[in-house]
Amino acid sequence: MSAFPIDLISDTATRPSAGMLAAMAGAETGDEQRGEDPTTLALCAEVARMLGMEDAIFLPSGTMCNQIAFLVHCRPGDEILAAANSHIFRSEGAGAAALAGAQIATIETESGIFTAEDVAHRLRAPRDRSPVSRLISVEQTTNFGGGAIWPLQVLADLRDLAQAEGLVLHMDGARLMNAAVGADVPAADFCQGFHSAWIDLSKGLGCPVGAVLAGSHDFIRRAWVWKHRLGGAMRQSGVLAAAGLYALAHNLPRLGEDHEKARRFTDLLRGTPGLGLSATPPETNIAFVDVSATGQSTEQIAMTLARHGIRLNSEGRDRFRVVTHLDVSMAEVEEAAFALIAAVER
Repeated sequence: MSAFPIDLISDTATRPSAGMLAAMAGAETGDEQRGEDPTTLALCAEVARMLGMEDAIFLPSGTMCNQIAFLVHCRPGDEILAAANSHIFRSEGAGAAALAGAQIATIETESGIFTAEDVAHRLRAPRDRSPVSRLISVEQTTNFGGGAIWPLQVLADLRDLAQAEGLVLHMDGARLMNAAVGADVPAADFCQGFHSAWIDLSKGLGCPVGAVLAGSHDFIRRAWVWKHRLGGAMRQSGVLAAAGLYALAHNLPRLGEDHEKARRFTDLLRGTPGLGLSATPPETNIAFVDVSATGQSTEQIAMTLARHGIRLNSEGRDRFRVVTHLDVSMAEVEEAAFALIAAVER
């Protein structure tokens, strides 16, 4: 049992349900490295279909999905273009540089969404002493941008630019399924024209571990090489893949409930003196709350909330990130909101 019955620190805080655990216990398994695990093969086929890709590979984490994609797509000295508040730049230990030898050129954007024009301004002319502009990385939804959904037209413009300039398009799809549900758009439509994309199973979908990276047959063939090199092969991985299949069948349709919870949370806070919120309601399941005008730090407020069994994610001294998920009910989200209001009105 968590020390925080109401845990809004991340949608990774979910635990497998009884139904998911039963599916895992009954999974048919085999040796994944030999292509003999039927449950893993079924999961990969289903994700490839959902994303409109030829093939897919099951990996332990979303970070490994990103890093393997960069290792396949890039050469040492290449440059990746991404939002300055993207997960690959802020939260992956400079993996692109450490592993693929590629540097990240950042684009400033509060929402995490940038345009083809923004990228065009950052592209480097061919020059012996310059990095090579190689790849555009899109994070769907935008984590540190407050769960914003990339519009289809913006993605289409990026696709056109990439085709014209010979660039690779990669989608960090940590919350791609939240975008699909939130915008009522098939995931494959978001991925159209992308060379690689992935979905995370351990966030809003409620699995204990795992992500699936998709792309062309050739891309996945080369991804397998890096999976072995990085120690990502998992043998009888069907036990974990079964959780993913269960999630896609049972937890995908309910993601919209999490979005409603995030909107309810911010609606309750709106108008509270000292609390700063985005002018628009959350599009998906992430919200940020600025507390700089309360006279208290996030640490002080977090200590008060902890006494009530509530945990939010502190993003520095002045800002909380709140992420709703299947393991917190609407009533618990409301309780957390009222507790935060009480904490800042002390």
